[in-house]
Amino acid sequence: MRASALWLFAALTLALGACGKQQSSDNRQQSAATPATALAPPTDTAPPAATATQREDVGLAPRQSKITRPNEDGSETVEETTGDTGSHNPLLAAVASTMAATTSNAAAATTTTAPTLWQEGVNYTRLVPAQPTSVPPGQVEVLEFFWYACPHCFAIDPLVETWKKTKPAYVSFSRVPVMWSEGHRSTARLYYTLESLGKLDQLHSEVFKEIHTNGNPLIATDPNDTAGALRLQAAFLKKFGISEDAFNKASQSFAVETALQRADQLVLRYRIEGVPTFVINGKYVADVRSAGAPERLLSLVDDLAVQEHKH
Repeated sequence: MRASALWLFAALTLALGACGKQQSSDNRQQSAATPATALAPPTDTAPPAATATQREDVGLAPRQSKITRPNEDGSETVEETTGDTGSHNPLLAAVASTMAATTSNAAAATTTTAPTLWQEGVNYTRLVPAQPTSVPPGQVEVLEFFWYACPHCFAIDPLVETWKKTKPAYVSFSRVPVMWSEGHRSTARLYYTLESLGKLDQLHSEVFKEIHTNGNPLIATDPNDTAGALRLQAAFLKKFGISEDAFNKASQSFAVETALQRADQLVLRYRIEGVPTFVINGKYVADVRSAGAPERLLSLVDDLAVQEHKH
């Protein structure tokens, strides 16, 4: 891969990192790396020692080895030889050959049959102790912590929407909006209001587009101005046939207040410091940075969910 392509890949990876807790509503980016925690241990092994020919190819001196030969008078003569010791010992050569063949076959089997391996402590974090979930037995809970004004959440959302259509039936998925400030709380209230009105599936992506494509933040200039935020949101939803009265009534309902309280508790329980962040079955936490790319993150979520379902 050329240097320019590597630079572009690195830039895209960083660009799809996370929105941090301390980030203000003007969308300033803050790095929020999540410590990551494998369905299997690493399988990399040290390469075999270079042969004499390989060492010469890279400018290294041949290895020296010694052979002891008995003399007729009972004394011994020690001779210096070059090259691999195995080349002077048929038994060692046979052992080396067998080991090389076994290693080669194992590597080939791993390449053709083993899935991508994820490492605990690198690609995801294990929660200790694991947290209780709110799904029926046999179901695996997957939570996505997000913020409507986060550009990284906006970028990954189409992939999440596609994944939702193909995920296994045993995966119970839901989003949890973060509420680190009043500005965050205003858009979280919008999320649960849409859910209460039965319009979330229809308008979730539209909210993202309104903020990031149309430049309408859907909160007031003063993030503490809750009434101003509600007016902006009501005006936006009117385009989709939702009356201001219906919106206001739903936004202040007991169901929405209860949902906001639960979201607050989940953010605190999982110590969410950046979004988007995924929590799998109350046991594992992963994000784009730990997984390596948005697509890899959803593959990781799938693999962890499969593991949880088997147990």
